Amino acid sequence: MLGGHDEPVRDEPQMPRLLVVDDEEAICFSMSEYFTHHGYIVDTARESDEAEKLIESNEYQVIIQDLRLDIHGQADGLQLVRLVHKRHPETRIIVLTAYGTAEMEQEARRCGADAFLRKPEPLSQVAQVVQGLIESPPRRTAKSA
Repeated sequence: MLGGHDEPVRDEPQMPRLLVVDDEEAICFSMSEYFTHHGYIVDTARESDEAEKLIESNEYQVIIQDLRLDIHGQADGLQLVRLVHKRHPETRIIVLTAYGTAEMEQEARRCGADAFLRKPEPLSQVAQVVQGLIESPPRRTAKSA
């Protein structure tokens, strides 16, 4: 009766795993609810240190993150983009910020961001970008200029 079925079935598609990093609790909550309802495993972090710990212990297909993650309004999110790009080059990164300038977008993309969206962005639009990144081939770590 105990058969050799201790191993989980590997043929089932794995649910995509997302990390949402934003200092606004409402954004973390709404994105977590939306993406969980649409079949994703979602973790959230409200500050860089928390996000770094999650990134070290989990493998994410996509990270959606704000740029300003502290009370001083510094763009420390770029440091997180660099960290993810260096340690997990296959992970796709979406920057979602209310403070987006053309210069900031260029810098975020240089650091490794795949997409740059400006708040407020409808969740359905964010989901389209997430799905597009998951379905598209991973970027190369060395981009040609």
